[in-house]
Amino acid sequence: MEKRRYQRMSINTLWADVSDGKRFYSGMVTDLSRFGLRLTDLPLKCDTSQRLSIVVSGQGKNFKMLARPCWTKNGGTGKSVGVEIMNASWGWTEFVISHEPSPADVRSEVAL
Repeated sequence: MEKRRYQRMSINTLWADVSDGKRFYSGMVTDLSRFGLRLTDLPLKCDTSQRLSIVVSGQGKNFKMLARPCWTKNGGTGKSVGVEIMNASWGWTEFVISHEPSPADVRSEVAL
């Protein structure tokens, strides 16, 4: 069952600098929504068991936020992490809204 309130959007032009409270790491943002991110290419040693400080950069903008990890998937050379954004600026919300498809672009399926 899908619990998301806001649609996820794929994106490949954003980077993330992540701090686990001990060290800083870099990764990519591969999808986003108003209240969540999927981070990929983080080093395996990044501690994702607690809150993370994240600076998302790209398209000429920077957004600083705190996030709570929801899930982690380890790969061969790195990990992917899904995070819930705990606090973000209004600028972040405006940025995400500007990338959401218009209602006319969203197609729904009707079963008859």
